[in-house]
Amino acid sequence: MNAPEPAVLTQVMNATQRAMPHVMNTYGRLPFALSHGRGAWVWDTEGRKYLDGLGGIAVNTLGHAHPKLVPALQDQIGKLIHSSNYYQVPLQEELAAKLCELSGLSAAFFCHSGLEANEGALKIARKYGHDKGVARPEVIVYEKAFHGRSIATLSATGNAKVQKGFEPLVEGFVRVPLNDLAAIDAVARSNPNGVAVFLETIQGEGGVNPSRSDYLQGLRQRCDEHGWLLMLDEVQCGIGRTGKWFAFQWAGVQPDVMPLAKGLGSGVPIGAIVVGLKAVNVLGPGNHGTTFGGNPLAMRAGVETLRIMEEDGLLAHAATVGQVLHDALTAGLAGLPGVKEIRGAGLMIGIELDRPCGVILGRAAEAGLLISVTADSVIRLVPPLILSADEALQMAAILCPIVAAFLAEASSPA
Repeated sequence: MNAPEPAVLTQVMNATQRAMPHVMNTYGRLPFALSHGRGAWVWDTEGRKYLDGLGGIAVNTLGHAHPKLVPALQDQIGKLIHSSNYYQVPLQEELAAKLCELSGLSAAFFCHSGLEANEGALKIARKYGHDKGVARPEVIVYEKAFHGRSIATLSATGNAKVQKGFEPLVEGFVRVPLNDLAAIDAVARSNPNGVAVFLETIQGEGGVNPSRSDYLQGLRQRCDEHGWLLMLDEVQCGIGRTGKWFAFQWAGVQPDVMPLAKGLGSGVPIGAIVVGLKAVNVLGPGNHGTTFGGNPLAMRAGVETLRIMEEDGLLAHAATVGQVLHDALTAGLAGLPGVKEIRGAGLMIGIELDRPCGVILGRAAEAGLLISVTADSVIRLVPPLILSADEALQMAAILCPIVAAFLAEASSPA
């Protein structure tokens, strides 16, 4: 039998404390450090090689040391890394215009993380409500959602484990299950303070749970009927990960507010709130701001990421290689008791097991594959979008036997 997961986690955290005694112990890190990468591969400081199925948690869109991105960032570092938002930043307009072109929305505000983008979206919702005369605006949020770890985004998150110890939570949220329009209608009938619906188009940390297309279409209709904002968190599932620029485009809808981050800068910290006409004038001078957001280096990273994605056809590539990976996982795990579902879109895939499987993270690393486990029992794969079909097959070839062995051990007598 496997050692109990809490014991494994304690061993890993103790190893991290010994290696990094002056860094606050807030992560259950694996006991190795990465040194460098090329494409979809990374090496640790001991020379071991790993296939990157995590992509920095859906961040390294272009993989590692991309030959087009690196010189562009080197060029920008030699010119200007940071300036304050007291001044115009032309690269902000260039990136904002491109995001608006790709999304059909109207304007963007730049920050430096998904948390900050989501926090800003919640501020837009509250200000929108106050502008309409709603004294205590309320936002509809979701079970299993994850929007960040600030007090407001933590309150919007649907995970009691990450909220525990940080009470009292911020008020003003009404929680519903995903893909249940009847629950939305019930809130509309009973709650006159509703101002927005806020959800991840595909829940990431909650277990790679997609919103159905008909559900998103129904939400769009109801938001229009009730005068609510439709706010779609594309922090993890946006920027080509599903095979379209944004995951909501599969449903043929448009949000009023769209937080972005992660893959937009290919590893350089960046976040954005992209808004449509309904929300474009909600915030004015003095309502919101940031020190590091929109700095020239981050903006150049965003501009170059989108340019390279277009030049290299990475949207179609993500859809094609994602299907290769999905099919290989489906074949490799077929008939295994304990595999509940393989789901997702493009290169955002979750494998749900019928039991907690955190130990698989370390076993995969030992076999040369970086992954994550989220929602306790879901193996998450969000590799760089430059992953090749052959590398996708290698990923499945490494992972499937590990899952099979884990399920066999977990099912055997103690």
